[in-house]
Amino acid sequence: MEQMRQFAREAALRACGFGSLGIFLIMVGTSFEPALAFQIGGTLTTLMAIILVFKAREALTKDYRKTEMWINLPKNQRPADAYAQWASSTVLRDTYLTFALWTSATAIAMWVFALFFSITGLGRTMT
Repeated sequence: MEQMRQFAREAALRACGFGSLGIFLIMVGTSFEPALAFQIGGTLTTLMAIILVFKAREALTKDYRKTEMWINLPKNQRPADAYAQWASSTVLRDTYLTFALWTSATAIAMWVFALFFSITGLGRTMT
């Protein structure tokens, strides 16, 4: 079961990493206006957290044989078929919800920075 958790974390980390890279690049593109950059980052990170919650819900009904975790799991470490659906669903659900929690915390931090820059006016471009 611990091996399944490791592969589930790797799959979720890979997906969240690519999503975070995209969010970061969009924020860099709008870095001329820090409040806007953090508002966009907060919005997109909130969206990523919502998607992770939906993925956690989907994990309960998704066929375990079609998950990245199951495909990467060595055959000798896979649980028996009668137990595999429950084990895979549980591990994936817990992993997605954990990543959703971390992503939510990151989104809150971005919204706090956006609020700070909006209130103080720091980094605002003068025209």
